[in-house]
Amino acid sequence: MVVRPNVKELPGPKAKEVIERNFKYLATTTQDPENLPIVIERGEGIRVYDVDGNVFYDFASGVGVINVGHAHPRVVEAIKKQAEKFTHYSLTDFFYENAVVLAEKLIELAPGDFEKKVVYGNSGAEANEAAMKLVKYGTGRKQFLAFYHAFHGRTQAVLSLTASKWVQQDGFFPTMPGVTHIPYPNPYRNLWGIDGYEEPDELTNRVLDFIEEYVFKHVPPHEVGAIFFEPIQGEGGYVVPPKGFFKALRKFADEYGILLADDEVQMGIGRTGRFWAIEHFDVAPDLIQFGKAIGGGLPLAGVVHRKEISFDKPGRHATTFGGNPVAIAAGIEVVEIVKELLPHVQEVGDYLHGILEELKEKYEVIGDARGLGLAQAVEIVKTKEGKEKNPELRNRIVGEAAKRGLVLLGCGDNSIRFIPPLIVTKEEIDVAMEIFEESLKAALQ
Repeated sequence: MVVRPNVKELPGPKAKEVIERNFKYLATTTQDPENLPIVIERGEGIRVYDVDGNVFYDFASGVGVINVGHAHPRVVEAIKKQAEKFTHYSLTDFFYENAVVLAEKLIELAPGDFEKKVVYGNSGAEANEAAMKLVKYGTGRKQFLAFYHAFHGRTQAVLSLTASKWVQQDGFFPTMPGVTHIPYPNPYRNLWGIDGYEEPDELTNRVLDFIEEYVFKHVPPHEVGAIFFEPIQGEGGYVVPPKGFFKALRKFADEYGILLADDEVQMGIGRTGRFWAIEHFDVAPDLIQFGKAIGGGLPLAGVVHRKEISFDKPGRHATTFGGNPVAIAAGIEVVEIVKELLPHVQEVGDYLHGILEELKEKYEVIGDARGLGLAQAVEIVKTKEGKEKNPELRNRIVGEAAKRGLVLLGCGDNSIRFIPPLIVTKEEIDVAMEIFEESLKAALQ
């Protein structure tokens, strides 16, 4: 029997009190008390329970972190066992075996017939910072290409790669120099007005021509160390590029000796139905940055990278907590659970996508439905023909969904992402989509 969401009052009295204290004592982040006034008390599977007893379906997965579900018993047990042994002994200066075990597993799962190594960190931003250092040190090249609408983190160096929203940059100039942005091949909404679903090769060629004919007229290609990319843009709107894009980009980059740095922080660890999202595109990147879901809710991140660009001397790079033994123990279990779940993710992801496509045909305000596996999104517009972005309606839908017990998050300027834990069932998806449609209708009134 499916346990349905149950919301009596949002926010309830206890939640209101916590939110008030939160804004008094904690720095401003991206919290949205108007549309998402949810103060979590505990989680179980795909459900979260707030301090007032309201029950929600978590179709945000803790912002792409809880891929195996809240409080998965195998992950909890792995954490307990390791915590009883030791909770910290810095991998920077000492050794412990489970860090090696997880690295071996990640390397085995990473595409590419070449030797690899792993460097650990604590967050996706840290992973991308480490990747930039690996490229600079390993290649001697100091410049980078990244994509418009990309999100690679908010720390000072990787903020130069991020081009998702201007508010992320506002007040923080100068960021690290040496990054040039290029258009991402968005099939639905791109610079050239190309329908990338109908003409995927034309869209791919336009992006590569842009690099060749515009970027490389002022950026020396022999100084570019890597192209940073997300296989599916996350915060930029869950944008899936044409199937052949990354193969073409790989060939193009190889001509100039440029590496490919694949940011899998949001799309990796089974989210798309493959362990790494790049596997859908049959390309082996030179670096894979991972984070979010790998720790099962604990801070853990890192980079799987070509051995030849690895740091070769002590002190080149280090972090006190990167590869924490408790987080590593959780990560080992997460990897095994995700491997078991991959066929299920493909099946339920296709099921979810089919429902979103039906809703797109039914409602004028849903301009596009896109995604792979359980990384799905809809783009909210004013009219299908005009494609005018409609962020106000998007935000109202998110707020109405929360009132009905469905936790959703926006992405891009006007899209909504659907990223439940990978254990979600078709029956739970049916309930969630019923709530989503009710929320859409309410927001339109």
